[in-house]
Amino acid sequence: METIGWDDFARVEIRAGTIVSVEDFPEARRPAYKLTVDFGPELGVLKSSAQITDLYERAELEGRQVLAVVNFPPKQIGPMRSECLVTGLHRDDGAIALAIPDKPVPNGAKLA
Repeated sequence: METIGWDDFARVEIRAGTIVSVEDFPEARRPAYKLTVDFGPELGVLKSSAQITDLYERAELEGRQVLAVVNFPPKQIGPMRSECLVTGLHRDDGAIALAIPDKPVPNGAKLA
C-alpha cells in the first residue's frame, strides 16, 4: 500500500449530505440508483450514481445521511452527470455498504 502525506488527504473533500431523492437507473451497466444529495447551503444539491441496490431499497435511502467526495470533476455515466461520489465499503459478497455518519451531522460537514 502506498502511503500519502497529510496534504494529500486534506485535498479530498469528503462531506456529509442527506439523500433527498432516489430513482432507479436502468441505463447503468450494473444495477444502480440515481441519488440526489443535499450538502447544505455551501455546496447545494448534487447528483450521484450509486451501485447499492443489493443492500438498500429506494424507500429506506431517502432521508439517510451519507459521506461523499464532492471535489471530483463531474463524470458522465450513461445519460446522467454524476457530481459527487457517494462512499461505501465492499463486502465479501460484492455488495456495497454505505459509509455513513453514526450520528446526525449538519449537511456539508467535512470529514476530519
